Amino acid sequence: MSGANSAMAQQPVSPCQPPQSDEYLLLVLSQTSERHQVIQQTLPPNTQSTFCQYLDDTVTRIGGFRQLEDANTWARYVNEVVGLSAYVVRPTAATSTTSSRAYNPQPLGEGYAVLVDYFNQPEVASEVRQLIGSDVGLVSYGQRPYLLAVYTRNQREANSTLRELSDRGFWSMVVDSRRVTLLSPVVNF
Repeated sequence: MSGANSAMAQQPVSPCQPPQSDEYLLLVLSQTSERHQVIQQTLPPNTQSTFCQYLDDTVTRIGGFRQLEDANTWARYVNEVVGLSAYVVRPTAATSTTSSRAYNPQPLGEGYAVLVDYFNQPEVASEVRQLIGSDVGLVSYGQRPYLLAVYTRNQREANSTLRELSDRGFWSMVVDSRRVTLLSPVVNF
């Protein structure tokens, strides 16, 4: 065990590259090079994958998906068959002109965040957007991706949104927004 840890310590993990303007990324929480190798073995030959750092997580970055449906299919496969958490990152419209700003994860700050677990079903984002009447973001909380329904400093607003979402059958929660990292302010699935 210590041999594996020292080997990992000797190999610094570089930051992940953002998606190209016409590409969807699949990020798989890998943590170790052994898990990265397991993921690589499940992928078709010639699939672009790298072991890199994304926020506070070590992930396998799988690029080259041109269709959202293809990326989501692989995310479900990795979740259900391989047993690792995976999520899809979509480039924003601004990626082609300002890629460094478009892919710039940021902590939310003080307040309350209402999160929705979408269980790798991207259509949930449009259902949440219709219900709350505003854009839905993508965040990371506890090393997992969630939809961001509301970010506010008003506890009543957060609790009201939580009740509304829960009453409609969404798996949602209110959390301390200082522990949430914004991945994308708007998701358009």
